[in-house]
Amino acid sequence: MIIKDKDFNLIKIYDLICYYFDELRYYCERFSNNNSPCFTDQEVMTIYLFGVQYQEYTKINQIHKFACDYLSDWFPNLGSYQAFCNRLNRLGGAFTRLSELLLEDTQPNDCIIDQCLLDSMPIITCSGKRKGKVANEVTNKGYCSTKGVYYYGMKLHMLGIRRQDALPFPEQVLFTPASVNDIVVYKERWSEMRNRTFFGDKIYMHNEFNQQVKSQYNSEMLTPIKAIKGMPLIIKQRIKAADDLYNRAVSKIRQPIEAMFSWLIEKTDIQRASKVSSTKGLMVHAFGKLTATFLNYVLNP
Repeated sequence: MIIKDKDFNLIKIYDLICYYFDELRYYCERFSNNNSPCFTDQEVMTIYLFGVQYQEYTKINQIHKFACDYLSDWFPNLGSYQAFCNRLNRLGGAFTRLSELLLEDTQPNDCIIDQCLLDSMPIITCSGKRKGKVANEVTNKGYCSTKGVYYYGMKLHMLGIRRQDALPFPEQVLFTPASVNDIVVYKERWSEMRNRTFFGDKIYMHNEFNQQVKSQYNSEMLTPIKAIKGMPLIIKQRIKAADDLYNRAVSKIRQPIEAMFSWLIEKTDIQRASKVSSTKGLMVHAFGKLTATFLNYVLNP
């Protein structure tokens, strides 16, 4: 039998999931005695990740239709679209854990360990003009300054390790309700990391707190310089050239994490979650698509 590129990539994903499944099985929602179904959880995850990663489908119905049309020899017990969705929604925890395992085991050799890039982006379930009714346990109303819009949903926060002339390696990824400020996440989760240089946007500028982090943990936060309200014009003009040069340097270092988010959006459409109808579905949308992109570090090093 001749194995085509499509089949080879499918096998690689399936083998990877099977390799980790001794741990992933504890994150699958399987509450019945039927712990060995004909259509396995490994197969469900393989179809979804293959559809997102290699076919670049962003909707579950597209993935299911492709599997029915072209993968029936590999998955003869696939079943209906509704059954596939129900099975997929039980695997949010497994996708979450798999994304963590991939990051733990696949750090590239070119990472600059002591330099980190911080940023966030919205995961939008509906416009801020409407009342959000989906996944209220993990979503609320927030504001996206980049887009200049209010929205309901979550926020993806990323701590990326800098790499030379490459996209950063996502050391940690967190999801919070949309209203949670970036500086709050930094203070609670990452500010106690030692011997790091963090590069963030202006939202992370908090001089008193950053000085405290510098003295206690030898870690420094570098952000573009904010204009000081009420500063005399003559002083602004005197320091403008130096400030502009510094801001361009920080922005140039931060640019790869912005490119990382653009790539995520283009590859998976992760930012748009308006079709999600439940909390479980939102978790699959968020962590499933993250996991599909993280496969690049394993399958295409």
